[in-house]
Amino acid sequence: MKYMLLIYGPPRDREPTPEEWAASMPEWEAFGQGLRDHNAFVDAAPLAPTASATTVRVRNGQRAVTDGPFAETKEWLGGYYIIDVPSLDNAIEAAAMCPGAKDGSVEIRPLVDLGD
Repeated sequence: MKYMLLIYGPPRDREPTPEEWAASMPEWEAFGQGLRDHNAFVDAAPLAPTASATTVRVRNGQRAVTDGPFAETKEWLGGYYIIDVPSLDNAIEAAAMCPGAKDGSVEIRPLVDLGD
């Protein structure tokens, strides 16, 4: 079964420096390699900062486009992994190993199979 791990982190007042980013990468690379080693990795990507978001709403046929995320939140969606594992219990194990769970949260959502 495929699951999406949505990685939420606390809001930051600035983007990480290149040095901070580089220092955090080995832990993320090890997590991704662990998923690959268990044949669970399907896809993953970090997201650009929330300041780069654009939100679209259509109400009564009128389109409204605004800069920024859909809503103000205490945590920001920072990226995702799609994994293919036998059960929710396996997805929970993977989410618990995700570096993002240390200072944020990882939401697990099953992907709906729409068939061919």
